[in-house]
Amino acid sequence: MKANALAGGIRPGRLDPEALAEGFCDIHPPLTPHEAAVAADRCYFCHDAPCIAACPTEIDIPLFIRQIATDTPEAAAKTIFEQNILGGMCARVCPTETLCEEACVREAAEHAPVEIGRLQRYATDTLMEAGVHPFERAAPTGRRIAVVGAGPAGLSCAHRLAMKGHDVVIHDARERPGGLNEYGIAAYKTVDGFAEREVEWLMQIGGIRLEQGRALGRDVTLAELRADYDAVFLGMGLGGVNALGLDGEDRDGVDDAVAFIAELRQASDLASLPIGRDVIVIGGGMTAVDAAVQAKLLGALNVTMVYRRGRDRMNASRKEQDHAARRGVKIVTNAVPVAVHGNGAVREMEFEFVEDDLTPTGERFRLPADQVFKAIGQKIAGEGLPDLDGGKIAVTGMGRTSLNGVWAGGDCAAGGDDLTVTAVAQGRDAAEDIHAALMR
Repeated sequence: MKANALAGGIRPGRLDPEALAEGFCDIHPPLTPHEAAVAADRCYFCHDAPCIAACPTEIDIPLFIRQIATDTPEAAAKTIFEQNILGGMCARVCPTETLCEEACVREAAEHAPVEIGRLQRYATDTLMEAGVHPFERAAPTGRRIAVVGAGPAGLSCAHRLAMKGHDVVIHDARERPGGLNEYGIAAYKTVDGFAEREVEWLMQIGGIRLEQGRALGRDVTLAELRADYDAVFLGMGLGGVNALGLDGEDRDGVDDAVAFIAELRQASDLASLPIGRDVIVIGGGMTAVDAAVQAKLLGALNVTMVYRRGRDRMNASRKEQDHAARRGVKIVTNAVPVAVHGNGAVREMEFEFVEDDLTPTGERFRLPADQVFKAIGQKIAGEGLPDLDGGKIAVTGMGRTSLNGVWAGGDCAAGGDDLTVTAVAQGRDAAEDIHAALMR
């Protein structure tokens, strides 16, 4: 039952605990063994499987599905983890509808692909819930590597290096490890503290030490890391937030969507989180969708996403867009913000419609707002970094930067697509290159 949903202003407790629990429950409940067997039976086990090529981590998808079909989900999980050590989280948050499942032969023939993501979750959950870690460390090499950032790229890199016998120290600025998985993904996609449990499971490989509350530039410099370690991997993500560049942007109620999601993810009581009655989210990516949907789930009466281009140009997949619409989020496209109105606090946002090439049309409109979330991208923060490319660290090959002995991957590196699965692949590949370079 709704509680005070019509009250204006930014305030907590808009919905009662029952409504909050229902709204933030697992968006994709796990498959039962019978459901997994039925789903696996739909796979054609293609010889030249297009789904493998569509997966950034190149998991052997037909193999792991066949292993599920033969009732060996633990073996299926190992097949997944060999390529993607964060396969459990990726099964929950990957836009499979635009990656492996979009490439599925059954999608082309029937518009009903094999449920690869849910099958992957079934396999990885089975092994992780058994408390089994499928890999062992190689003999110690005597080499020490520093990893900056305990997000998907850093964790993936650290695990692969530790597995090869190196000692790894992860320096992370946050109080809890996990990076984007812990702080930046909608709560209904990763329930029951899964991100934290996944990190604990990953650390069972041994040889990894986590130092929290250590930010690059504030607590340790890149020069110090290069001097103290045999190699350095940078996977700290993007710390800065892009600005709208409008007068009045500093008014009360104009906030950062990334910070909003992080606060929500760390909240012990969702009813304590303040949310507005009329909420606007500016942006068209996954962060924008996650912020908009969760604002609605917290009890906002009107939530509107505004994006500067058409829906076909939004970074959020059509599936995510449709999910937002089903939750009651209104999506306005081809519009850019031009003014923030209010006296001390935001009361309205003014927008102008634009053509697909962003040419202004001269047609303007206003939306009431007591809370505005900016989800227009992030930028790298820090000094003394390797050469940049388009606001991110320039890399070549398997993550090599302009500085000798320094690699980079994930959101902070140029050339990626800001997906968890891509960050995992980049961390893994950089680890392989670091290992090869150190062992020559």
